[in-house]
Amino acid sequence: MARMGVYDQVKKALQDLLAPELHAIRGEMHAIRADLTGEIQTVRSDLRVEIQGVRADIRALDQKIDGVDARLTGKIDSLRTETVSLKGELLAEIRRLDARIDGVDRELRTAIDIRERLAALEARRAP
Repeated sequence: MARMGVYDQVKKALQDLLAPELHAIRGEMHAIRADLTGEIQTVRSDLRVEIQGVRADIRALDQKIDGVDARLTGKIDSLRTETVSLKGELLAEIRRLDARIDGVDRELRTAIDIRERLAALEARRAP
């Protein structure tokens, strides 16, 4: 048997001691990588499901908002129509009262004029 050099002895020792450990570590790394890949896929899948659920919730909420918006628009339009109608009625009542006040004003002026004439007649008649 030939005598091994120090380099060859160290090389053989490293191969005998470290190579199996490195091979085992490499195998464990592959197993860990596979586990992590599986976990990442599971998390991605769960996130996709959650995102789809959130999107469905958003669509449902959007539909509800559209429904509320339509109802509010209808109510606002109804209130606008009623307000315009009430405004017309109020203006008609104001015009009616204005005409009545004008009539009362004419009657009052006539009554004052008659009173003044009566007073003048009484003044002339008095001894």
